[in-house]
Amino acid sequence: MSAPASPADLFRHSLRLLLDKNIPGWVGLWAEDGLMEFPFAPEGWPERLEGKEAIAAYMRHYPDHIELHDFPSLRIHQTTDAETIVVEMRGVGRLVQTGGPFDMTYIAVITVRDGLITSYRDYWNPLTLLEPGTDFTRSGR
Repeated sequence: MSAPASPADLFRHSLRLLLDKNIPGWVGLWAEDGLMEFPFAPEGWPERLEGKEAIAAYMRHYPDHIELHDFPSLRIHQTTDAETIVVEMRGVGRLVQTGGPFDMTYIAVITVRDGLITSYRDYWNPLTLLEPGTDFTRSGR
C-alpha cells in the first residue's frame, strides 16, 4: 500500500479534476465530514458547507457556470502542521452563459487527513462580483 499523497499533491490533483470538469472526482477527494468555509462570502452566498454531501450539492453545477482554463500563479505554502497548506492562486476561464472572462483570486487554507480533504477555507475575492457581467451565479440555472 502506498503512502497517501501530500496535501500539496492532493491539491494539485484537485485542480486538474476541476479543469477536466470532473466534479464527482473532485468531491471524491473529500472526507465524509469535510468542512468548506467561505469567510468572505457576500450576503446570499453560503458561508459554510458541512459534509461531503453538501459540498457535492454546492459544486454539482459549477461547470454550467464557469469553464476553467488554468490556475496561473499557483503558490503552495507548507505550514508547521504537515497536514495543512496555504494556497495562493488565480482561476481563469470564461463564464459559460455570457462568454465573458472569469478571473478570480483565491487564498485557501486546506487540511488533509488520511489522504482526504477535511477542511477548506476559501478566501475568494467577492469584489469580483461587482464588476459588470461577472455574476456567474445567474448563468445556466
